[in-house]
Amino acid sequence: VQLQASGGGLVQAGGSLRLSCAASARLISRSAMAWFRQAPGKEREFVAALRWSSSTYYADSNKGRSTISGDNAKNTVYLQMDSLKPEDTAVYYCAIGDPIISTIRRSNGYVYWGQGTEVTVSS
Repeated sequence: VQLQASGGGLVQAGGSLRLSCAASARLISRSAMAWFRQAPGKEREFVAALRWSSSTYYADSNKGRSTISGDNAKNTVYLQMDSLKPEDTAVYYCAIGDPIISTIRRSNGYVYWGQGTEVTVSS
């Protein structure tokens, strides 16, 4: 397994979850890791990204409610999600790659993908 996502679950609206994505050592040298999500019947959409230079990027829908961070020693990226809403319900995927700035919010900017972790927010 090269990317392992975890931390999803069922939470009430207004609650919090922290997703984790552990990458194998040979992948961590890529320049950026990101989270995307896909709700039933919808296209996969960008959530947040982290460049190892510490630059972070967020989707407008998550800005102010989500925080992406990384731990180089553990080869792991986290997505802290607060004030969750029912519309945040989706399968969340982590990805790693070398996107340029113009593609950092696009799924085709990433090469490797985790298996997804499901987040369900009840109203």
